[in-house]
Amino acid sequence: MGPVPGRYLAVRGETLGHGRGDKWPPTGSIYWPPSAVGYLVDNGIKWRAMPADFPPWDRVYAFFRRWRDHALVKEFHDRLRGRVREKLGRDAEPTAGVIDSQSIKADAVVGTDSRGFDGGKLINGRKRHVVVDTLGLLLGVMVTAADVGDRTAARVLLERVAAAHHRVALVWADGGYTGSHVEYCLATLALVLAILKRSDDIRGFVVLPKRWIVERLFAHLMQSRRLVRDFERRTTSAEAMAYWSMIGLMTRRLARSRPARA
Repeated sequence: MGPVPGRYLAVRGETLGHGRGDKWPPTGSIYWPPSAVGYLVDNGIKWRAMPADFPPWDRVYAFFRRWRDHALVKEFHDRLRGRVREKLGRDAEPTAGVIDSQSIKADAVVGTDSRGFDGGKLINGRKRHVVVDTLGLLLGVMVTAADVGDRTAARVLLERVAAAHHRVALVWADGGYTGSHVEYCLATLALVLAILKRSDDIRGFVVLPKRWIVERLFAHLMQSRRLVRDFERRTTSAEAMAYWSMIGLMTRRLARSRPARA
């Protein structure tokens, strides 16, 4: 991961200082902490198993905690998303999105207050509710217990997305989001919630329009080993891990040079 603006590395005067001996960059290095968190998310290691090439694990975790609590990880993620969209010839702010959810198993460290049983998918754990743009980039994520209904969580998540992205006017969803929620989004959020339903005449596997976009995001998240199962005690940490996973994906896309057209 490349350099990060220095203002992200210090909140209220906090910095990371030196690591172990002469191997470490100078105080306040702008390279190591984001790379260390990205390594943890990508490889699924424990905090205490941080390799010696990075700062001590407790300092990296303190950095992760500050970015999570002050919403800097989301701000950094959103800035990268705007850069990716502009590189692809799109406006920095999207006008449409797709919403869906994913149930995942939870580790033993997850308490009963934030875990549940999804009777539809027979999973005991948590559920990730996400909204993505038409490029499959994350607009918002909310982690709940797995027994929380999609419509209940969608109301809160769409309120957050509408407040952060004022240009979003259309969101596609599957049949699980039907009902009064459609009217609520239109009347309260000025948001059109378009339901994409599978035809009863179709048999076998069929790719539904727009639905594959959010499924691709779930596939990207599952490539990060830390997100294969929910290992976080707090739901806010689980949400931050999703943002870190997408930060790694977008930095790779920005670093990749676009091939010249013939």
